[in-house]
Amino acid sequence: MKIAIIGSRGYPLVYGGFETFVKEVSERLVDIGYDVTVYSHKNLFREYPKIKNGIKIKYIYTIEKKNLSQFIHSFQSIIHSLFCKYDVTLVLNPANGPFGIFTKLFRKKTAINVDGLEWQRPKWKGFGAKYFYYAAKLATILYDYVITDSNEMAKIYSREFNCEPTVIAYGANIRESSKSYLIKEWGIENREYYLIVGRLIPDNNGDLIIREFSQSRSKKKLVIVGDVPYNSKYAKTIKQTEDSRIIFTGYIKDPEKLAELYLNCYLYFHGHEFGGTNPALLKALACGCAVCALDTPFNREMLKDGEYGYFFSKETGNLRDLIGELKKYPVKVDKLREKSRNRILENYTWEKITGQYIDLFNQMVK
Repeated sequence: MKIAIIGSRGYPLVYGGFETFVKEVSERLVDIGYDVTVYSHKNLFREYPKIKNGIKIKYIYTIEKKNLSQFIHSFQSIIHSLFCKYDVTLVLNPANGPFGIFTKLFRKKTAINVDGLEWQRPKWKGFGAKYFYYAAKLATILYDYVITDSNEMAKIYSREFNCEPTVIAYGANIRESSKSYLIKEWGIENREYYLIVGRLIPDNNGDLIIREFSQSRSKKKLVIVGDVPYNSKYAKTIKQTEDSRIIFTGYIKDPEKLAELYLNCYLYFHGHEFGGTNPALLKALACGCAVCALDTPFNREMLKDGEYGYFFSKETGNLRDLIGELKKYPVKVDKLREKSRNRILENYTWEKITGQYIDLFNQMVK
C-alpha cells in the first residue's frame, strides 16, 4: 500500500507534535512493509535525500512566513499528490480542510487529522478564528475520514459539525533516566524543581502557573522550557517575572537534556487548555513524572479522571494551595510517579497508534 503524509514540516524533523507523529508512525509503517512518502519543507533542509530510513521524501518549497508557510506548503503538496499513484493520503492540520475539494474531485482516498480547537485559541482572532472554524467544518465534508486524537475532541466535532470522527491518539516512548548529570547545567538537583514544557502562549497558561507558584512558599525551583520564535508581549512579560526560584531555559534542542529534565523533576505542571491528546503531557507520563494539569475534559481523559494526576483550576489560589498540600505529603507525589508510565502502556504506545492507522488505511482502501 502506498501512503502519502502531508501537513507536517517534514521528516525526520521533530519540531512538534505532528513531526514526532510522522517520524514514529512512518518508521513503523515502513518496517512492516508499507510504502510511505512524507512531503517536507525544502526550506528547512540542507540535504535532500530521496529516501531516508526507508521513507520516501518529497521536498516542496514554500514561503517563509510564520502563518502562511505551512498553508502554502500543504496546498502545493496536495496538488502534487493528485498526480501520484498513492492508495491513501493522510493530511494533518485542520487548516487544510478546504483543500479536500481537490482530492474529492480527483476521487482520492483521504483522511485528515484535525488536531485541536484552533478556532478557540487566543492567538487566532477575527478572520483567523473564523477561517479555522470553517476549515474544520469543510474537513468534515470534503475528506473521507476525520481523525481526532481524543474521545472528548470527537464529541465536540460530532456536536459542532454533525460528523462521526475516528479516534486515534498520539503516542510516546517510555524513558528511564541515564544521564541525570545533564540537568546540572541549570544549577538544579533531582526532585528539587517543578517543570513546565511548552510555548509561551496564552492558551498554555504559563502566566497563571508562574503567578500561583510565586505566591507559594515552596523552596523548590520552577524550570520553564520553551519560548516563541517571534516577538510576543505575552512571552516578554512572563520572562520579566522577578523570582529567583524561576529558571527560563528557552528552547532545548538536545532531546537527551530535555528528557532528563522530565525524568528528574518533582512535579510536572501542564497548563495547556485547547487540544486533545497533548504530546508534552504524554512525554511527561512516559518519563514517569507526577503530573498536575489544568482541569479540562482533554486532560481528564488523558489522566483518567485523576487516577494518573492532580488537577488545578484557574481560580486564584487554587494551584498555590495544591503546591502547599503536595509539599506536606510528598508520598502522594511518589505514588503518582511510580505508576504514571502505566498510562502510556495502557493506551498511548506508538505500536498501538500505528496499528490503529493501519486498520483505518485498510478500511479506506476497501
